[in-house]
Amino acid sequence: MSQDAAPPHHTPEAVPAPTAEDIQRLGREIESHAARLGELTRRVEQVIVGQKEMIEGLLIGLLTSGHVLLEGVPGLAKTLTVTSLARAMHAEFKRIQFTPDLLPADLIGTLIYNPKTAEFTPRKGPVFANLVLADEINRAPAKVQSALLEAMQERTVTIGDETYPLPSPFLVLATQNPVEQEGTYPLPEAQVDRFMLKLTVSYPSRGEERAILDRMAGADAVPIVEPVMRPDDLLRAREACRRIHLDAKIRDYIVDLVHATREPAEAGLDIDRLIEFGASPRATLALTHASRARAFLDGRGYVTPSDVKRVAMDVLRHRVVISYEAEAEERTSESVVRQILDHVPVP
Repeated sequence: MSQDAAPPHHTPEAVPAPTAEDIQRLGREIESHAARLGELTRRVEQVIVGQKEMIEGLLIGLLTSGHVLLEGVPGLAKTLTVTSLARAMHAEFKRIQFTPDLLPADLIGTLIYNPKTAEFTPRKGPVFANLVLADEINRAPAKVQSALLEAMQERTVTIGDETYPLPSPFLVLATQNPVEQEGTYPLPEAQVDRFMLKLTVSYPSRGEERAILDRMAGADAVPIVEPVMRPDDLLRAREACRRIHLDAKIRDYIVDLVHATREPAEAGLDIDRLIEFGASPRATLALTHASRARAFLDGRGYVTPSDVKRVAMDVLRHRVVISYEAEAEERTSESVVRQILDHVPVP
């Protein structure tokens, strides 16, 4: 090739936009999957009173293979909700109670020496499951957090010299207590960013609390959740969710929202002094996947701006790091994200 000759340049072929008929066909397919997820929700609600937003957030995580961090004070049924969801899915479920003395081997497993064969054989840990509940995740030390980080990001676990794939689907649902910080290890920013959603679990209303009292304090036992889905059903629903149409204007809107957390002045917002670090491109992808899942739960084959706004707070609240000046003004990352959502033009 001569020096003047330009190297061959291959441009990716444009994917044709789906027709209205394609979207309608996909919508009918999604409706059948959404109906099954609706039954899954009803089974969970036989045990859990209220907490609708938490349940929907967990379903979005399941549909997008995105890990979910649940934050709330003790006693708000976070653990019970995750346990009930796993039972309704007929999935392999493991609960790990994180403590300061937990070791990586307690999480991922270790090698066991067999004196008869003079060989080491792997004993897999509780992380080898479809749904893993990491209870009080911020009570584990840094080495355990690093071991979990590989599992969350790579969907693999290294024991000795061998790397083992985790089962599919695989999802980490973690809980943490925002009040009692004694004996806790703050999660590294890299790990927090691996959680697609951070859901804040609030107190129930007075009516919901009365219903909890009637249900849990009665003579009858708590209903046993019967399975209505299998992991294979979830994988098929995920495949349909990935095909939900995302218009170019919606894509631009998602990018505008995330970019405004990094360069708020370009969006006409005077909050640059309040933000230490904005959201990364991983947030853009997470917001895209979560918006599709939100449309999926409504039985639609296309995403609307409302879908994006409904999931944006859960996607961005833990990815926007506020400055000391913002803390001095008693601002939170949620208030900053809310200001961005209110200001960025909706298509």
